[in-house]
Amino acid sequence: MRVTHMKPAVPYAGIPLLCTILFMLQWSNAGAFTLLQRGLLVVFGYLAAVSDTKTKKVPNGLILAMSAGWVLSLVPQLFFDTEAALAILRNSVLGFVISGALFLLVYYVSKRGLGGGDVKFMAAAGLYLGFQGILPAMLIGSVLAGLFGIALMLLGKIGRKDSIQLVPFLYIGILATIFFQ
Repeated sequence: MRVTHMKPAVPYAGIPLLCTILFMLQWSNAGAFTLLQRGLLVVFGYLAAVSDTKTKKVPNGLILAMSAGWVLSLVPQLFFDTEAALAILRNSVLGFVISGALFLLVYYVSKRGLGGGDVKFMAAAGLYLGFQGILPAMLIGSVLAGLFGIALMLLGKIGRKDSIQLVPFLYIGILATIFFQ
């Protein structure tokens, strides 16, 4: 009889911790819909960061699930509070377009130095964060990635032509934005 061992779920142990922190920080000042959306973003962003770290890719299926989660959480809101849901929809689409367009521009200007998964991930994150949240998340994540890359170059761990995974840093920017927004 052949015994197979399951891979440990250690990389995913952070999801419950981060969701708990989110709910502790925002339980009293955020509505149920906002908490749901932020919780979904915490989970999907974590999965994307782990995937990017392990495989240097963000699966299209994960981006699709992330986008579907946003849609499925918004649809009931359209029935309960149509005006608020439409305002959220406008803000979210603006976040999607701005983050997607900026990252797509960088993707082409850098001659694909930025990965397509980074572009798709930030566009989907723009749905959750909206216009007000996506810009600080992108700034924080990009600055952290830049500082990390510079530190690795100074330590001689990577060269100028080497790359680092961006999604984990963008995810830190997203967390900073949603925890303290």
